[in-house]
Amino acid sequence: MQLIGSFSKIITLNNLPLRGAISDNLLEIIENAGVLVANGKIIEVDNFEKLVKKYATQTSPKVHIQEVPPNLTLMPAFVDAHTHICFGGNRAGDYAQRIAGTPYLEIAKGGGGIMDTVRKTRASSDDKLLESLLERAGRMFSEGVMTAEVKSGYGLSVAHELRMLEIINNANEHTNIDLIATCLAAHVCPPEHTPQEYLNLIENELLPQILPKNLSKRVDIFVEETAFGVDISKKYLLNAQKMGFDITIHADQFSTAGSKLAVEVGAMSADHLEATKDAEIQLLAKSNTVAMVLPGASFGLGMAFAPARKLLDAGCILAIASDWNPGSAPLGDLLMQAAIMGASEKLSTTETLAGITFRAAKALNINDKGILKADFIADMIAFDTSDYREILYWQGKMKPSFFWKNGRLK
Repeated sequence: MQLIGSFSKIITLNNLPLRGAISDNLLEIIENAGVLVANGKIIEVDNFEKLVKKYATQTSPKVHIQEVPPNLTLMPAFVDAHTHICFGGNRAGDYAQRIAGTPYLEIAKGGGGIMDTVRKTRASSDDKLLESLLERAGRMFSEGVMTAEVKSGYGLSVAHELRMLEIINNANEHTNIDLIATCLAAHVCPPEHTPQEYLNLIENELLPQILPKNLSKRVDIFVEETAFGVDISKKYLLNAQKMGFDITIHADQFSTAGSKLAVEVGAMSADHLEATKDAEIQLLAKSNTVAMVLPGASFGLGMAFAPARKLLDAGCILAIASDWNPGSAPLGDLLMQAAIMGASEKLSTTETLAGITFRAAKALNINDKGILKADFIADMIAFDTSDYREILYWQGKMKPSFFWKNGRLK
């Protein structure tokens, strides 16, 4: 057992609501605090001196004290619940055209867009894809993320999608981050198929291989006029559910249809929501589907942010993710994205931190991360400040100084 401390403050994020708005006066802050960990999990969080008196003389099991520098603030590690960080090449050319005024769809018709990344990903070797994935995962870890969802979706064939999922799972053996693979074979329709033909192919030949090989427990689809329509998406998702998959949806990025479908089929989350209006907000608020906003896509495409403030005020479960991908969201950096969007959307500090910790974990069906309390995984980060408000004040430029993965200092 390890007793780690003392910290100037521990921000536990305990006893906060899962849904809706949160005032900062609800934030639990323990001063001069410590955390007792064993076997990768938290045993207790309290004032450090109280924990010393309670456990220091314990002999079985013996408690080892791990001292930390003064004036640190400890909080749960971040959860990035929507990324596409397994890919080959980049789309700098697309970006240059887009900021010069060329519409996204015109770029795609000219050979750019998602299919450009598909070609580059297919052409990359397994070793190169793994190397680049690990490099991005390492950067995420240095920025405080210890759990990240990673989608396939740049293979767009049975063989290439399986390869992507295998590489994502292989990366888990070589990184400090827990990578959670999601099958996004239904990202867009490859040109050699109609949308219905392609979904039939995925459903009949790809999905049946994934669960037995333990490659993923999650299925995603891009519901949009330029990708997959509502009716065929609904059938695909319901069949994936029957196979045993959790489901999620790329929803309401350019038009409103996906979020309503997400609620109807009981999706874990509806992700994007830039186009979401009041009617869709009310549907999400009455459901258990997490409203996942992706500020990185707004940065990359020059679009307005998803209506995070309205989603919270309506009572939604709001999570914030980076959408790190080579096309619309190359920035990554979850903390920076959340801080800047939070300032624009007028989110409280607590709402923003909840959106990148325990509320994001909910979207991944994880029930033991994102809060510092007994029986939760001891994934923790410490910032070199005694004022927790500085974490967002510096708009992502203040990065964590210390990292504990499963209770172990990294």
